[in-house]
Formats: sequence, structure tokens, C-alpha cells
Amino acid sequence: MNPDPQPPAAPAPGSYWRTQQGTGVLLIVLATLAFALLDTTTKHATRLVPVLLLLWFRYLFQAVLTFALRFPVQGLSLLQTANPRFQMLRSVLLLITSACSFFGLQHLPVGEFTAMVMLSPLAATALAARVLKNRVSSRRWWLMSAGLLGVLLVVRPGGQVFSWALLFPVLLVTTYAWFQVLTSQLSGAENPYTTHFYTGLVGTLVMTPIAVFHWDSAALLTYWPWFMLVGFFGTFGHLMLIRAYQRASAPVLTPYLYGQIAFATLLGWLVFDHVPDAWAWLGIAVITASGVGNAMLSAHEAGKRN
Repeated sequence: MNPDPQPPAAPAPGSYWRTQQGTGVLLIVLATLAFALLDTTTKHATRLVPVLLLLWFRYLFQAVLTFALRFPVQGLSLLQTANPRFQMLRSVLLLITSACSFFGLQHLPVGEFTAMVMLSPLAATALAARVLKNRVSSRRWWLMSAGLLGVLLVVRPGGQVFSWALLFPVLLVTTYAWFQVLTSQLSGAENPYTTHFYTGLVGTLVMTPIAVFHWDSAALLTYWPWFMLVGFFGTFGHLMLIRAYQRASAPVLTPYLYGQIAFATLLGWLVFDHVPDAWAWLGIAVITASGVGNAMLSAHEAGKRN
């Protein structure tokens, strides 16, 4: 007579984090922390050095470091792209996004700025519906409306951040939404490290003639650690993002992107002693909830398709 079947063994503690999906989640959280540190460092550094010189160095650092890390592995294939025009357009869109971020952070608190920027995935969904004719459900439109309401609570007249500088996050959300749509179109056709390299290269080439007119050798020599930190956090964050999406799907990872709001708000308090007011907290919560809801809806729709 056969012995009773043994119940399946319980998974070992921490085993999830050793799976591809668990590693992807850890990497996406690390990326959001890097981006929050980038914004905090940028806000401080722009008080010390020319903004456009700092922006030039951020892309130069990415191009040089990506080439140094990946060329020994990929060789000339790192430089091969089937979509040079799309690579250039995508890179310019991200450069404009970074410029809006650098200038906007000079005038706006890190936490509230980040919360407004996190409306970008919702804007990209609406843009894809318009441009790519993707079907968008009524629930998703309601979630996008809630996200917009959250932004209005943050930037309401008389609030802490209501000023002309709100033009920067508005433009940023627009350009970054286009960037995300284009990235989704390129994702299956290009090596992600090639795309990462061209992002840095195109940004450097565009910014070099501009940086010449804002050159400040004294600032570079005196504040070089801040230049290095901005370059490192920007490059490291995007590398972690690439590696995360190589290990887990977008519906799994997207909700964790909103952790950047928590990191940015915490750093804004620790570094700049800024705490959002009650209405801004409510707006941040609404933006986060709508973004996470949008990601969960995407995961549900993907599960139904499979």
C-alpha cells in the first residue's frame, strides 16, 4: 500500500527574491531610489553650477560609462541600430524631459515635482489610445481622471507649489509620455543597451555646443563630486530599469515605480526640510492610487489575454 502523499514543501524564506520576478522587483525599487537621489542631488547642484553644463555632463557620463561597460561584451553590435531616426527622436525627447526636470527642480519641491511627473504613464496610455489607436477601457479613463484631480490638488492656487515653474512638469509629462510610447515601439526591435548608449550619445552631441557657451572650469573643478553624482544616479537608475524589465513584465513592475514618490518626499524632508501640506499629501495619495490602479488593471488585462 502506497504511503500517504507528502504535502508540497513550503518555499524557503526569501526564495521569491531569488526568482527572476523577485529580482526584477528589487531592481525596479533600486531604480526608483536612484531617480529620487538624482532629483535631490540635481536640486542641490543647480544652486552651485550652471544647469546646462550639469545637463551636458549627465549625458556624457552615461555615454562614456555605457560604452566602457558594454563594448567589451557586445563589440560593434553595441553601435548597430535598425532605427537610427527613432533612436535620435527618443533620445531628444528624453533630453527635453531631463532639461525640464533640471530647471523645474530649481523652483519646485522634490516630492511634489515627482508626484506630478508620475502622471506620465497615465498620459502615455492616453497618447497611445490617440496615436496608436489602442483601445482604452472606461475604467482606465476614470483612473486617468483621478490622477489629473490629484495633480490639481497638488498645484492648486494658493498652494505651496503654485507658480509659473509648473510649466516645467507640464512639458515634462508631455515629452516623457511621447518618450514612453516610442520606447514601447522600439522595445522588441533594439538591444536595450544599444538604446541606452545612444540616449547618452545623442544627448551629449546635442548639449555640447550649448555647454560651450555656459562653460565654467572653476565650477567643474570645485564641484566635480556633484557632477559625478548626477551622472552616476541618472545612468545607474536607467541601467537598473533596463535590467528590471529584462526579468519581469511591465504589469508586475509598474506599481513599484510609484515608490519614487515616497523616496523623493522623504529626501525632500531630510535634505531641504520641506514637508507637503495636507492638500498636497491628499493629491500625492490620489496620484499614487490612480497610477497603481492603472498598473493593476494592466496586469489583469494581460492575465485575461494569456
